[in-house]
Amino acid sequence: MMGLGFVPIFSLALLVSISSAEISNKVGVNYGQLGNNLPSPSESVELIKSLKAKRVKIYDANPHILKSLKDTDIQVSIMIPNELIQNISKSQSLSDHWVKTNVVPYYSDVKIRYLLVGNEILTNADTGTWFNLVPAMRRIKASLKTHNIKKIKVGTPSALNVLESSFPPSNGTFRSDISGPIIKPMLQFLDRTKSFFFIDAYPYFAWADNHQNINLDYALFKANNLTYTDPGTNLTYTNLLDQMLDAVAFAMKRLGYPDVRIFIAETGWPNDGDIDQIGANIYNSATFNRNVIKKLTTKPAIGTPARPGWVIPSIIFALYNENQKPGPGTERHFGLLYPNGTKIYEIDLSGDTPLSEYKKPLPAPTNNEPYKGKIWCMVAKGVNETAVGDALSYACSQGNKTCDAIQPGKQCYKPDSLFWHASYAFSSYWAQFKKGGGTCSFNGLATMTPKDPSFGHCKFPGTTL
Repeated sequence: MMGLGFVPIFSLALLVSISSAEISNKVGVNYGQLGNNLPSPSESVELIKSLKAKRVKIYDANPHILKSLKDTDIQVSIMIPNELIQNISKSQSLSDHWVKTNVVPYYSDVKIRYLLVGNEILTNADTGTWFNLVPAMRRIKASLKTHNIKKIKVGTPSALNVLESSFPPSNGTFRSDISGPIIKPMLQFLDRTKSFFFIDAYPYFAWADNHQNINLDYALFKANNLTYTDPGTNLTYTNLLDQMLDAVAFAMKRLGYPDVRIFIAETGWPNDGDIDQIGANIYNSATFNRNVIKKLTTKPAIGTPARPGWVIPSIIFALYNENQKPGPGTERHFGLLYPNGTKIYEIDLSGDTPLSEYKKPLPAPTNNEPYKGKIWCMVAKGVNETAVGDALSYACSQGNKTCDAIQPGKQCYKPDSLFWHASYAFSSYWAQFKKGGGTCSFNGLATMTPKDPSFGHCKFPGTTL
């Protein structure tokens, strides 16, 4: 009996090792550019090298960045903007032109290896792009073939919300609105072209949304004695990321594509955030990124419980803290580097540095539990005054006496400044509309503070989380 079972198991292991042989387990970094204080492309490429990154992903085909990557050993992923997908899907000549303009001039000197069509197209409501996505991918692949470019894989990154079920992992299922008409033909294309299913997988958000039930150490790869066993498969999990990746693998298997490889297009952990964003701190960010790099670069490859031994290519988000990213504070604090190029904490993307050799102590986390107390919403530093004026008008136009106190002669009219009037309006708006989904964001113009800005007879409305 032993001999009969040994051959197929050995053959399977050999097959996995052969299929993974050409896939590098090196970790890369996502180079976002949504900041007004970031180093130049040439400086950025030197910083990417200093992090020992072997891959870089950019969110366009910026010629200055591509020129700076010339004659480096860094594998490059470029991207077609979301807004071009619809037109490219309908025109092979437009597709050919895009490849001729954005790929051909650089391909001989820059290791462009991945061409991503859009970014998280299937995350938000369809704006007419969903059903053009796979046709656009096919056209781009044909354009590459026309130009005799054989080393570039075509794909598209998806957020985890392409799944309607992800727990337990064996129950992984794609959303019913996209499963048949979009995901299945996409998987057929990826399988035929030996490309990857690119996934943005963030244990941080899964943990933060359900921190009462998910152990933080389990999300940070620190849970030595904590495991989860999937009742459907009896597979045992030791971390949250593996659960997320295997949910995708089972969803693909459910559609008849068990062998399409997974590529982590983004993962990471924020080093800071708004006061109400639990667990976003330097300690957790360093811990997660160091541990995920160690896991993904280990040789032979560890894989996941459902795919043991499979190499998982990956790219950490992000190179910099980007001060112009919209949304909550965490969005602007995923960087490995500050905008001045200094490291936020010691990190080595090659995985060659043992965890024990990171000597500089990390600041102790202070927000791993939800903040208890009142918070106010104020105008952030250094923001555009015209935009603040527009946001003030918006907040005051929502009715409900939001801005009564800053009218001439009222208790908060003085000091008569845009900063104080807008800060009062932001706090008042948030206090009134938070329960209905209102946020302290105002397109990145606002920031939260636990310090009561009230003075004299002027009382700023606060919000309790």
